[in-house]
Amino acid sequence: MRELPGLDAQDEAAIEELATYYRHFAQVEAAGVSPRYADWALGVAQDEELLSRLAQLPAAKRQANLLFAAARLHGVEAAAWPEANSLIGARWSQIEATIRERATQTNEPGRIATLNLAFAQIQAQEKAPLALIEVGASAGLCLYPDAWPVRYRSEDATEVLLSPAEGQLRSTVELTCELRGLKAPEVLPRVGHRAGIDLNPLDVTAQEDLRWLEVLIWPGMEHRIPRLAAGAALVAADPPALHTGDLNERLAEVLAQVPASMTPVVFHTAVLAYLSRADRLRFRRQVEAAGARWVSNEGLQVVEGIAEQLPDETDTESGFVLSLDGEPLARTAPHGQSARALRR
Repeated sequence: MRELPGLDAQDEAAIEELATYYRHFAQVEAAGVSPRYADWALGVAQDEELLSRLAQLPAAKRQANLLFAAARLHGVEAAAWPEANSLIGARWSQIEATIRERATQTNEPGRIATLNLAFAQIQAQEKAPLALIEVGASAGLCLYPDAWPVRYRSEDATEVLLSPAEGQLRSTVELTCELRGLKAPEVLPRVGHRAGIDLNPLDVTAQEDLRWLEVLIWPGMEHRIPRLAAGAALVAADPPALHTGDLNERLAEVLAQVPASMTPVVFHTAVLAYLSRADRLRFRRQVEAAGARWVSNEGLQVVEGIAEQLPDETDTESGFVLSLDGEPLARTAPHGQSARALRR
């Protein structure tokens, strides 16, 4: 890459790193999933001016998901990169302001289908209604596992449909989940309390927050939009208690609000990776000291001790490892579309 005027060696290194990251995003993360984002990411990787602009942002604000969602929020929907690039350049001041203000807060209720594998075990053991506390809750759409019909399909083509109880809160959209080497839950969990913690909780009854969640859904994955709308309707009908702040600072307070007759369950998906190792350990100690059940749905290497229990699992597969109280249960797809038995 040629030297860019006005940039020192540290800036140049950041640009090189960004170019590598955007190429990887195009070839690994977006390939086969979102052709538009694959094309855009390759375009960014070759655009020295845009890479230079991104390098001037805080490191956490340079990611492809955030750039592309901010661009789409400001009307950039062109299929081909040259036109999209021109529009991004023309609207950069608005796009940059959104990047600095917002964060990637994907809230995918489809993950409920795989989280249910852990919730069902807790329900069978504890009997009492579950008091769910999601850390990194975004808008709280995953706090309704009792309200979504879920169709589980097994390798032998058998199906199990779990439906909410008659007269209870019910989603208008059905979730589906392919199971490989795993048994479907027998019933949906009973939920008596819903709470969440997030640095910046989103309010899906506010049009601007709902629109932000919409543009975080990649082109090519429009099938997720009806789930977002259905989840927003559930939140509007029975709002959860969403608390603003750092999960470690607010957790004890939120746990203290759980009714004594319920089983506290702290859960999270793709959240702990954003914490330092010290903060992850602090979080774990808090959950365990409180006697709460703990459901983790994170990358293989994120939760300490998980990878060590799974020597035959690798980082080459996308998605998460679902665990209950530190014991791995299944490998789960990013949006809850499938789960498989672990290699041991």
